[in-house]
Amino acid sequence: MSAAADVDLAVSIGAVRLPTPVIAAAGTFGYGTEFAGLVDLAAIGAIGVKGLSLAPARGKPPPRLLESPGGMLNAIGLQNIGVEAFLRERLPALHAAGARVVANFW
Repeated sequence: MSAAADVDLAVSIGAVRLPTPVIAAAGTFGYGTEFAGLVDLAAIGAIGVKGLSLAPARGKPPPRLLESPGGMLNAIGLQNIGVEAFLRERLPALHAAGARVVANFW
């Protein structure tokens, strides 16, 4: 039996090859840079960053969370730093950490 480190978890999504099928979900992992000190970003298959708009968006005013009998509801309002700030402030650090990035633009 081979060691766990020898198991190949790599997957392909179209022409893109990821080392593992684990993709950190947008919304729970921010822009990814927030977790650089806690997680080896290069070890994750990819990071799905928060959705980005052309211009920065402030999102909805508080309250943004509501507790209900079935769980919680949120209405963040697509708050984000905008594409230019992401490219300038966040993407270089992600690339330096060896992260693969999945971005969505709206």
